[in-house]
Amino acid sequence: MERTLILIKPDALTRGLAGTVLARFEQKGLKIAGIKMIQLDDALLREHYSHLAAKPFFPTICEFMSRTPVIALCLEGLEAVEVCRRLCGVTNSRQAAPGTIRGDLGMSMQANLVHASDSPETAQAEVARFFKPQELFDYQPALISYQYASDER
Repeated sequence: MERTLILIKPDALTRGLAGTVLARFEQKGLKIAGIKMIQLDDALLREHYSHLAAKPFFPTICEFMSRTPVIALCLEGLEAVEVCRRLCGVTNSRQAAPGTIRGDLGMSMQANLVHASDSPETAQAEVARFFKPQELFDYQPALISYQYASDER
């Protein structure tokens, strides 16, 4: 099974949508392997968004992401990275398809409710950035045989 990182962003927390967003992932059948609330500091933001550091909007992202704590999730499932990306929808919420988290709940490019890892390699690095090994759990959901065929588990 693959693991991925999701951050429930400050706009989702402020709007009271954290539970709604989390429920969308759970309803899909993704397993929560780790979950915690964390206040992002400058060092973590610089590391996490280093690929955007040269962009003119980088300071705005850092300011936005540090307004409130975020909820960090490590989700697990078959092809979890791609499944989560599809559930989230495209980055610009106004262009995201109905039925996606951003398409149903968002109106912004920046305040788009969630961050999702963009590849399995990025997911591994991001999960390690936000979670210590002892903060991740391996367990079998009781209904896994109804979520996956026997050859998918």
